Amino acid sequence: MRIHHVQVSCPPGGEDVARRFYGEGLGLREVPKPADLAARGGCWFRAADGGGVEVHVGVEPGFTPARKAHPAFLLDDGEQLDATAVRLEALGFVVDRAEEHTFPGYRRFHTHDGHGNRVELLAAF
Repeated sequence: MRIHHVQVSCPPGGEDVARRFYGEGLGLREVPKPADLAARGGCWFRAADGGGVEVHVGVEPGFTPARKAHPAFLLDDGEQLDATAVRLEALGFVVDRAEEHTFPGYRRFHTHDGHGNRVELLAAF
């Protein structure tokens, strides 16, 4: 069994904010939603390198951000982790390194997408 995708939510009209975080910040490329699903709103992203990461951002009326539950994206190495942190910070997203060395064998940081959903990024060392 494998995970096909992770879904996070956004409020109605939140697609551009999602594009800024998942597209510009994390470097995922937006992929078209199937025609039957496109009318629901939201947007889908996939790793440009075909690395198996897929994120679906769905529109949720009455949206409340996920503060504890979160996707965790495993990056190739510490250099990529640091570069992603710099890119996110340059876009105005807060990068929290308080738990950087609390997961044995990994460096990591937490951030929140533009809608307040918690997101973890980590790399093995």
